[in-house]
Amino acid sequence: MEFTELIRTRESVRSFDPLRPLPKDVIERILDAGRLAPSACNYQPWKFLVISSPAMLEKVKSSYKREWFKDAPQIIVVVGLKEMAWVRSFDGYNSIETDIAIAMTHLILAAENEGIGACWVAAYDPAILNEVLNLEVNQIVFSIMPLGYSKPGFKKNSLKRRKPLSDIVGYL
Repeated sequence: MEFTELIRTRESVRSFDPLRPLPKDVIERILDAGRLAPSACNYQPWKFLVISSPAMLEKVKSSYKREWFKDAPQIIVVVGLKEMAWVRSFDGYNSIETDIAIAMTHLILAAENEGIGACWVAAYDPAILNEVLNLEVNQIVFSIMPLGYSKPGFKKNSLKRRKPLSDIVGYL
Protein backbone atom coordinates (compact mmCIF):
# COMPACT_ATOMS: atom_id res chain seq x y z
CA MET A 1 0.00 0.00 0.00
CA GLU A 2 1.18 3.53 -0.67
CA PHE A 3 2.46 4.98 2.62
CA THR A 4 0.29 8.10 2.84
CA GLU A 5 -2.82 6.04 2.09
CA LEU A 6 -1.73 3.51 4.73
CA ILE A 7 -1.48 6.12 7.49
CA ARG A 8 -4.70 7.84 6.39
CA THR A 9 -6.76 4.63 6.42
CA ARG A 10 -5.21 2.73 9.36
CA GLU A 11 -7.40 2.48 12.42
CA SER A 12 -7.54 0.42 15.58
CA VAL A 13 -9.45 -2.79 14.99
CA ARG A 14 -11.57 -4.29 17.77
CA SER A 15 -13.33 -6.97 15.78
CA PHE A 16 -11.39 -10.18 15.17
CA ASP A 17 -12.24 -13.48 13.54
CA PRO A 18 -11.12 -15.95 16.26
CA LEU A 19 -11.18 -18.88 13.84
CA ARG A 20 -8.67 -17.40 11.41
CA PRO A 21 -5.11 -17.35 12.82
CA LEU A 22 -2.39 -15.48 10.98
CA PRO A 23 0.09 -17.38 8.84
CA LYS A 24 3.59 -17.47 10.31
CA ASP A 25 5.11 -15.57 7.38
CA VAL A 26 2.68 -12.68 7.91
CA ILE A 27 3.49 -12.51 11.63
CA GLU A 28 7.20 -12.57 10.84
CA ARG A 29 6.91 -9.69 8.36
CA ILE A 30 5.09 -7.66 11.02
CA LEU A 31 7.72 -8.53 13.64
CA ASP A 32 10.51 -7.69 11.21
CA ALA A 33 9.06 -4.20 10.80
CA GLY A 34 9.31 -3.78 14.58
CA ARG A 35 12.86 -5.10 14.52
CA LEU A 36 13.80 -2.49 11.92
CA ALA A 37 12.46 0.42 13.99
CA PRO A 38 14.99 3.06 15.00
CA SER A 39 16.00 3.35 18.63
CA ALA A 40 18.36 5.65 20.49
CA CYS A 41 21.94 4.57 19.70
CA ASN A 42 20.38 1.56 17.92
CA TYR A 43 20.22 -0.31 21.25
CA GLN A 44 16.90 -1.98 20.36
CA PRO A 45 15.86 -2.42 24.01
CA TRP A 46 12.85 -4.63 23.35
CA LYS A 47 11.49 -8.13 23.02
CA PHE A 48 8.37 -9.05 21.07
CA LEU A 49 6.53 -12.00 22.59
CA VAL A 50 4.10 -13.68 20.20
CA ILE A 51 1.22 -15.28 22.05
CA SER A 52 -0.47 -17.95 19.92
CA SER A 53 -1.06 -21.07 21.98
CA PRO A 54 -4.61 -21.39 23.35
CA ALA A 55 -3.37 -21.81 26.93
CA MET A 56 -1.15 -18.71 26.85
CA LEU A 57 -3.78 -16.68 24.98
CA GLU A 58 -6.29 -17.42 27.74
CA LYS A 59 -3.82 -16.31 30.42
CA VAL A 60 -2.73 -13.13 28.61
CA LYS A 61 -6.34 -12.24 27.74
CA SER A 62 -7.17 -12.30 31.47
CA SER A 63 -5.10 -9.08 31.80
CA TYR A 64 -7.62 -7.04 29.77
CA LYS A 65 -11.32 -7.58 30.33
CA ARG A 66 -12.89 -6.23 27.12
CA GLU A 67 -15.09 -8.72 25.25
CA TRP A 68 -13.65 -7.94 21.80
CA PHE A 69 -10.14 -8.76 23.05
CA LYS A 70 -11.13 -12.39 23.68
CA ASP A 71 -11.50 -13.00 19.93
CA ALA A 72 -7.94 -12.07 18.93
CA PRO A 73 -6.20 -15.18 17.56
CA GLN A 74 -2.73 -13.78 18.31
CA ILE A 75 -1.26 -11.14 20.59
CA ILE A 76 2.12 -9.46 20.51
CA VAL A 77 3.38 -8.37 23.92
CA VAL A 78 6.02 -5.66 23.66
CA VAL A 79 8.49 -5.89 26.51
CA GLY A 80 11.00 -3.14 27.19
CA LEU A 81 14.42 -3.73 28.67
CA LYS A 82 14.94 -0.46 30.52
CA GLU A 83 18.53 -1.12 31.52
CA MET A 84 19.42 -1.71 27.86
CA ALA A 85 17.99 1.63 26.65
CA TRP A 86 20.07 4.72 26.01
CA VAL A 87 20.27 7.21 28.89
CA ARG A 88 20.98 10.91 28.35
CA SER A 89 23.95 11.94 30.49
CA PHE A 90 22.71 15.48 31.19
CA ASP A 91 19.58 14.56 33.11
CA GLY A 92 19.21 10.76 33.20
CA TYR A 93 16.38 10.63 30.63
CA ASN A 94 15.87 6.99 29.60
CA SER A 95 14.73 6.52 25.98
CA ILE A 96 12.84 3.25 26.59
CA GLU A 97 9.31 4.64 26.13
CA THR A 98 10.25 6.54 22.97
CA ASP A 99 12.03 3.50 21.54
CA ILE A 100 9.07 1.22 22.32
CA ALA A 101 6.56 3.70 20.86
CA ILE A 102 8.50 3.80 17.59
CA ALA A 103 8.70 -0.01 17.45
CA MET A 104 4.95 -0.30 18.19
CA THR A 105 4.17 2.17 15.43
CA HIS A 106 6.19 0.07 12.99
CA LEU A 107 4.36 -3.09 14.12
CA ILE A 108 0.92 -1.52 13.75
CA LEU A 109 1.63 0.01 10.34
CA ALA A 110 3.10 -3.29 9.13
CA ALA A 111 -0.02 -5.12 10.29
CA GLU A 112 -2.19 -2.66 8.38
CA ASN A 113 -0.04 -3.10 5.30
CA GLU A 114 -0.60 -6.87 5.55
CA GLY A 115 -4.37 -6.42 5.84
CA ILE A 116 -4.29 -7.47 9.49
CA GLY A 117 -6.32 -5.75 12.19
CA ALA A 118 -4.43 -4.52 15.25
CA CYS A 119 -4.99 -2.33 18.28
CA TRP A 120 -2.49 -0.72 20.64
CA VAL A 121 -3.63 -1.67 24.16
CA ALA A 122 -2.15 -0.09 27.29
CA ALA A 123 -5.03 -0.58 29.76
CA TYR A 124 -3.98 -4.10 30.80
CA ASP A 125 -3.20 -5.31 34.32
CA PRO A 126 0.63 -5.42 34.42
CA ALA A 127 0.73 -7.66 37.51
CA ILE A 128 -1.18 -10.38 35.64
CA LEU A 129 1.12 -10.15 32.62
CA ASN A 130 4.28 -10.16 34.73
CA GLU A 131 3.15 -13.35 36.44
CA VAL A 132 1.73 -15.08 33.35
CA LEU A 133 4.80 -14.30 31.24
CA ASN A 134 7.23 -14.96 34.08
CA LEU A 135 9.04 -11.69 33.42
CA GLU A 136 12.19 -10.62 35.19
CA VAL A 137 12.26 -7.42 37.26
CA ASN A 138 14.05 -5.49 34.49
CA GLN A 139 11.47 -6.51 31.85
CA ILE A 140 8.53 -4.12 31.55
CA VAL A 141 5.44 -4.71 29.43
CA PHE A 142 4.79 -1.45 27.58
CA SER A 143 1.97 -2.55 25.34
CA ILE A 144 0.01 -5.46 24.04
CA MET A 145 -1.26 -5.70 20.49
CA PRO A 146 -4.01 -8.11 19.51
CA LEU A 147 -3.73 -9.17 15.88
CA GLY A 148 -6.10 -10.85 13.52
CA TYR A 149 -8.23 -10.77 10.46
CA SER A 150 -11.35 -8.69 10.95
CA LYS A 151 -14.68 -10.44 11.42
CA PRO A 152 -16.69 -10.79 8.22
CA GLY A 153 -18.73 -7.65 7.65
CA PHE A 154 -16.38 -5.36 9.63
CA LYS A 155 -16.28 -1.88 8.09
CA LYS A 156 -13.64 0.72 8.78
CA ASN A 157 -14.68 4.15 9.91
CA SER A 158 -14.06 6.34 6.87
CA LEU A 159 -13.75 9.52 8.90
CA LYS A 160 -10.54 9.86 10.89
CA ARG A 161 -10.89 12.60 13.50
CA ARG A 162 -7.66 14.51 13.95
CA LYS A 163 -6.88 18.10 14.82
CA PRO A 164 -6.04 20.35 11.87
CA LEU A 165 -2.38 21.13 11.26
CA SER A 166 -3.00 24.75 12.25
CA ASP A 167 -3.84 23.59 15.79
CA ILE A 168 -0.70 21.52 16.29
CA VAL A 169 2.06 23.13 14.22
CA GLY A 170 4.08 26.22 15.01
CA TYR A 171 6.63 27.79 12.69
CA LEU A 172 9.43 29.68 14.43
